[in-house]
Amino acid sequence: MNNVATPMPISNGAIPAPIASRANLPSGLHRACLAAKVARENKGDKVEVFDLRDITTEFDFFVLATGASRRQVHTIVEEVDAAMRAAGDTRMGVNGYEASKWVVQDYGDVMVHVFDPDTRDYYRLDEVWADAKPVDWEKEID
Repeated sequence: MNNVATPMPISNGAIPAPIASRANLPSGLHRACLAAKVARENKGDKVEVFDLRDITTEFDFFVLATGASRRQVHTIVEEVDAAMRAAGDTRMGVNGYEASKWVVQDYGDVMVHVFDPDTRDYYRLDEVWADAKPVDWEKEID
């Protein structure tokens, strides 16, 4: 008897595509630094990366960046996603895109936050996660 699981058809009769493996992705540190680099290249301000591996099991790295306008926030978000896709990653979720005050992109072990200036000053995630280890992403990416 064959012990290999066969995908079950979904309600419309189609068989879902297999879920891509994340095992071949560059490390979370590399992808976080890549996201930071792309944010900076797109004129993101106060770009920071934090290592949260010793603090939480929910994710490993935070990337924080500030865009000066709604258009710039969108550009940073879209360009980061394009770079992450080029690295083989898939965004699992995005929230806040329409309002563009605080857009968060979920890449599993890497969370990318892009704020407008007032929202970043209000929430101060870098202070909320003050126990996180800052990453010198410019040094890491070279």
